Amino acid sequence: MYSRLIKPPEAKSFFLFGPRGTGKTTWVKSTFKQAVYIDLLEAELFNDLLANPQRLENFIPKNFSDWVIIDEVQKIPQLLDEVHRLIEKYKYKFILTGSSARKLRREGPNLLGGRALTYWLHPFTVMELGEDFNLGHSLKFGQLPCTYTEADPKAYLESYVKTYLEEEVHQEGLTRNLAAFTRFLEAASFSQGSLLNISSVARECAVERKVVEDYFSILEDLLIAYRVPVFTKRAKRRLVTHPKFYYFDVGVYRTLRPMGPLDMPEEAEGAAFETLLFQELKAINDALDLGYTISYWRTSNDMEVDFVLYGNQGIRAFEVKRTGKVSKSMLSGLISFLKDYPMAKAYFIYGGERRLRHNDIEIVPMSNALKELPILLS
Repeated sequence: MYSRLIKPPEAKSFFLFGPRGTGKTTWVKSTFKQAVYIDLLEAELFNDLLANPQRLENFIPKNFSDWVIIDEVQKIPQLLDEVHRLIEKYKYKFILTGSSARKLRREGPNLLGGRALTYWLHPFTVMELGEDFNLGHSLKFGQLPCTYTEADPKAYLESYVKTYLEEEVHQEGLTRNLAAFTRFLEAASFSQGSLLNISSVARECAVERKVVEDYFSILEDLLIAYRVPVFTKRAKRRLVTHPKFYYFDVGVYRTLRPMGPLDMPEEAEGAAFETLLFQELKAINDALDLGYTISYWRTSNDMEVDFVLYGNQGIRAFEVKRTGKVSKSMLSGLISFLKDYPMAKAYFIYGGERRLRHNDIEIVPMSNALKELPILLS
């Protein structure tokens, strides 16, 4: 079993959010072996607690001092009131896992009134994979745990996408037209790593623009996609306003992205390269609690930096290219960014093998960058 970077609190309840398949259940069961485990995916248990959330107390032994795990807590948001009561009355410690924030948000922005911390679990990081990490494998299949343990990762990913459609979207009643949502998922994959144009996606999948806006919100609520905003701190130039779009994992993106005779493989490969760095940046930032906000920078005349991380530890700028060779023109975005933000640390991540430097820009091979990310961000 792979060890995870997440470090839980010793005596305070916490939420653990993450997409399906990132290993939340495996981690809580192996880390908290003596805990009471309540799985809301069990139909009988779900129906029992849905009908009467107050019955939750009946599942916890008297004078119990260990942890209580409620898996997929978003299925019964009303349980949060009961969890709140039990924390206040008995000082119980809860671990509340969830693969969707949609229903829980209706309970208010401060879940449990600050009585529980919030953690995030992402696909594996390179640090967690250790010697098993294989760049080619990750670029093709991503880093969901099962893609590194299943004999057929391609079949697993195809099943994973179908499961999300059936279990999360259909059963939760998030959309009435599953066929239209399926077309949308494919159309959205062409926006991976690009400026998001909702009207263009709507035309591509033949769905009204307002519906597509709702679909993008569903993806974010299910934690399987992100919209990355523009970095605008003390902007000195006119910037674009559209966010960039990313599915949360390379393998999920490539499973949804169709490749026909008119599709250029290098476009999909380039987006995959960028996505792998993005998911690593998010995972490391959350796991090590670095506190960065992740955005991108693009001027109105198309000078761009793929990722800008901004926080108490400073500014980090990353440009990512699949290429094995570096030309000065490829560095133009970082050069322009450094003129506006000379205090930033700038990195050009590429598919070559040599570590280089151009003035204040470090040029780092992808494999090295992924392994050294905690150092580059510190």
